[in-house]
Amino acid sequence: MPHLLRLPRDLEERLEGLCRQTGLGKAELIERCLAEGLTGLEAQLLLEGAHPPRVERTIDQLLRESGLGA
Repeated sequence: MPHLLRLPRDLEERLEGLCRQTGLGKAELIERCLAEGLTGLEAQLLLEGAHPPRVERTIDQLLRESGLGA
């Protein structure tokens, strides 16, 4: 994954403030934020019963999309 991440100014300032207050680096804080946020999001989505829609495709369509079909 590329390390190019542009945050809005207010989030960047909050992150920098947290770095100064805790002594932790930005990368570590971002990783922890993502891990905790994803855990919460997964729990929320699973509780809501949200599942990604399953797309049914025929074998002909799969072959065409792969370039192997006629």
